[in-house]
Amino acid sequence: AMAAERLQFHEMGLDDRLLKAVADLGWSQPTLIQEKAIPLALEGKDLLARARTGSGKTAAYAVPVVQRILASKQSVREQDVRALILVPTKELGHQVQAMMRQLTAFCSRDVRVADISGKADLSAQRPILMEKPDVVVGTPSRVLAHLNAQNLVLHSSLEMLVVDEADLLFSFGFEADLKNLLCHLPKIYQSFLMSATLTEDVQALKELLLHNPVILKLQGSQLPDSSQLQQYSIKCEEEDKFLLIYTLLKLRLVQGKTLVFVAAVDRCYRLKLFLEQFGIPACVLNSELPVQSRCHIITQFNQGFYDYIIASDEHNPSADQQSLRYGVSRGVDFQNVANVINFDFPTTVESYIHRVGRTARADNPGTALSFISHTELALLSEVEEALTGDNSDSVLKPYEFKMEEIEGFRYRCRDAMRSVTKQAVREARLKEVKQELLNSEKLKTYFDDNPRDLQLLRHDKDLHPAVVKPHLKNVPEYLIPEMLRGVVNPLSSRRRRKRKEKTKPQGLVKTSFKVRLGSDRQKDTVCGIYSDKQTFEDIIMGSGNYFVDCL
Repeated sequence: AMAAERLQFHEMGLDDRLLKAVADLGWSQPTLIQEKAIPLALEGKDLLARARTGSGKTAAYAVPVVQRILASKQSVREQDVRALILVPTKELGHQVQAMMRQLTAFCSRDVRVADISGKADLSAQRPILMEKPDVVVGTPSRVLAHLNAQNLVLHSSLEMLVVDEADLLFSFGFEADLKNLLCHLPKIYQSFLMSATLTEDVQALKELLLHNPVILKLQGSQLPDSSQLQQYSIKCEEEDKFLLIYTLLKLRLVQGKTLVFVAAVDRCYRLKLFLEQFGIPACVLNSELPVQSRCHIITQFNQGFYDYIIASDEHNPSADQQSLRYGVSRGVDFQNVANVINFDFPTTVESYIHRVGRTARADNPGTALSFISHTELALLSEVEEALTGDNSDSVLKPYEFKMEEIEGFRYRCRDAMRSVTKQAVREARLKEVKQELLNSEKLKTYFDDNPRDLQLLRHDKDLHPAVVKPHLKNVPEYLIPEMLRGVVNPLSSRRRRKRKEKTKPQGLVKTSFKVRLGSDRQKDTVCGIYSDKQTFEDIIMGSGNYFVDCL
């Protein structure tokens, strides 16, 4: 709907005190999700809304919650807890409470809100709950603890349940608490489920909680906006894909934890073996591997043991989801992924959203870079179309990297690719599955005895039977594009990197002509001040603010 035709707040039948608060907040009109959700919620419908942080979703459920409580107070009823809002983190709990406070600024006596998501003692929070606030905000485990301690009773009074950021509740491991908590609720209540992605877990939750829900999937709300998630594409054919990923990783133009998606499991190994030739360790997340191993790989990735995971979503967009889903439902999710690289472009829009949605989670920034060969152009425009929505701006900006600048690396790439034969890939797959079956057994017994020690097994071990040629592992100075010399130091040892991990920059590195560098706290050295802006713009053009990190 065009802004002009949007249903306005004052046309929704809201209480004047609520309208006054909305006006004070400076909201001239509802966002897309508010316009759709508020009227449906006021009709008493259950809602499942897919919406990102920043789309105005908190108010989309908070306004109807406040309205419904105000309406019910017109008839004389005793004070009771009528609404419960479940959130994954105490930070979100505070945000929700702040929003409720603003919305109830003119009716704070009639609608009392308590946030119990903090870490205070249960006994310290008990008096607040004894006063039976109208709305309780909290994490599932916290709310369950109060229900078990009988500081909170909901089975006769609750009228509305909101589960906010439902997908994150699973990745934070609240699944069991959530299910136990449901036993304490009445038979009938209205519920709202808010989630950025509609994973299988969220679908399962929908069956448990919602009754004939209205499902709102808002176009364009599936991924965060460009201030948080930067999406780039670069056109390159098959050989160039290998050349480019080698350059981006070896010259560290991609920094931070990175997920690389390819079209098929065989290609995962092909890419792993290719990178191995250059001494770049990566591990493959393959759905054929035992569940223990997959989970362990993700945990180790999250803990920073390695930077690159290669995964595929072969055959159908929800397939390697076995392993992704397994990880997510057990509270193991990819955390703080700085970059997603689509080495091969996904075959559906859902799959693109699913892959890219693994970076820029919560409020973390992220980058997605897609390599596009001429056979993938049609898929790219499909994704563009789905994500562009109202604003005509293209979502995937071109990553203006001048391929000719790295031409010097081509012969090394060919050299490496020659060693990665079909036979080598087949052997590597077998070898890894065998190794992981052993690992899996070791993991089982080992972690039963030493639950804390996760360092035991590294999954980024070389699989390649071939000897890695020393001339490939190191990058001679003369091959580094002139503009990056003195900035990039690809020879920096892993040891030095481990020490600096704490301050490791993230994202896709871009360059600037005046660079102050050095993340080494002791000596904040200036590694080079480049007065010649032109040369820097020449090598990597693009929009955005440029900086280069010293390694």
